[in-house]
Amino acid sequence: SELVVCTDGDMTLVQEIEGQEVRTRLRAGEYAINDAGVWHTADVQEHATALFVTAGMGTQIRAR
Repeated sequence: SELVVCTDGDMTLVQEIEGQEVRTRLRAGEYAINDAGVWHTADVQEHATALFVTAGMGTQIRAR
């Protein structure tokens, strides 16, 4: 699992869950949990600062 915290601004967490795209808007002070094995990225319209906390082992990167 991974903790995603928006610390400033506004962002949209984009997750692929069971083949479906799930979009969750996060504003400063809000967070989401990304379950292990769920591909994800983030979209930022204007500006945002975020903290992503993950164990790192087994993390895979794929092109968007």
